Amino acid sequence: MPGPFHPLNINGDNAGKKHCLYCENGPRPVAMVFAREVTPETTKLIEALDACTTKNKSEMGSFVVFLGKSEELEKKLKNLVKEADIKSTILAIDNPAGPEGYGVSKDADVTVVLYREFKVKANHAFKKGELKDSGIKAVVADLPKLLKE
Repeated sequence: MPGPFHPLNINGDNAGKKHCLYCENGPRPVAMVFAREVTPETTKLIEALDACTTKNKSEMGSFVVFLGKSEELEKKLKNLVKEADIKSTILAIDNPAGPEGYGVSKDADVTVVLYREFKVKANHAFKKGELKDSGIKAVVADLPKLLKE
């Protein structure tokens, strides 16, 4: 994993602040997502990750970083937290290129990185329109691998 970065947190203990979620989670198992826009599919993915994170809160963390900057995006994410009742997954905003060193593909609309002890255990990338129920199921199917040593 490339290391620390400080996106603007939308919810959680550091809502409204630029805070390093990579640092906060440390070596724990983490589901990290980079997304370019709020869609029904990204919302389903967030809800699935949040359910797993809430169930395993003492063991894992999860966060979704939306790549873009606008007040409209911030409002959408605040509404998403309320409407989807997000309990454990932190939503954040970072610059459109993504954090330095992470190499988030410009072609990827959604990138999911599952890591533990700062080592990637699984990686899923979806181009615009490719994230469907089958992709969400594939990500969720990889979560137990993340939790097991």
